[in-house]
Amino acid sequence: MNTFRTTALMAVMIVLFALIGQALGGTGGMLLAFLIAVGMNGVSYWYSSSIVLRMYGAEEVSRAEAPELHDLVDRLRRRADLPMPKVCIIPQDQPNAFATGRNPDNAVVAVTKGIMDVLDRDELAGVIAHELAHIKNRDMLTSTVAATLAGAITMLSRFALFFGGRDNNFLVSLLMMILAPMAAMLIQSAISRSREYAADREGAEIAKNPLGLASALRSMERAAEHRSMPANQTTSHMFIVNPFGGGALSGIKRLFSTHPPTEERIARLEEMAGRA
Repeated sequence: MNTFRTTALMAVMIVLFALIGQALGGTGGMLLAFLIAVGMNGVSYWYSSSIVLRMYGAEEVSRAEAPELHDLVDRLRRRADLPMPKVCIIPQDQPNAFATGRNPDNAVVAVTKGIMDVLDRDELAGVIAHELAHIKNRDMLTSTVAATLAGAITMLSRFALFFGGRDNNFLVSLLMMILAPMAAMLIQSAISRSREYAADREGAEIAKNPLGLASALRSMERAAEHRSMPANQTTSHMFIVNPFGGGALSGIKRLFSTHPPTEERIARLEEMAGRA
């Protein structure tokens, strides 16, 4: 269901790009915006791993330096039928984690120092399995494609702002310039939430313990509310829980959130455990 939802949302964004592009920039403007967005996000796709790891001061650790963490990642990646990813530790007290890398052969699993202190072994296994699910599902590629389309739509709106749209109705053009990027952001956020739900489900299957991940999410969400982390807003979607603290989400804030409400994620995992 999550895969179908992601595919449907991506299709909606493609249609939105085509309609907005034709209305505001014509075929030429649409092609130019798409090529610029592809170039920008292509660089991100190839180099974002090293950039984001450097941004958070993540250091790769060997098995000799972190034997328990390495053994846990190795056991779970075998269960998921994945190559062994690089393992990094981020020097932050907030318990959190993310996965990056353009494909399974170039993957990295990064966990904060705080996660090692706060979570027990079953909870940590759930978190690692969640990140391995992102790698297995190639979610970085999905997010890059979504970002490319969203960026192209935003660029088209800017082109129209400076060079004028093809529509002679100024009010219609103005509304499209404002609403189109917002619509793209909404769809991009919905895709991100869909991939988080999918990684929760598959991660729970890899770890064979939905309640371990549920407990980890509860602990990390609580910690994020009280332990600050100097995160960057543009990369916050990569973490398993929002590093700024999600809190209770409602209304517009919920629509634009890249993370599903933690209580809903926990409820789904508990339901999985009940069916097992």
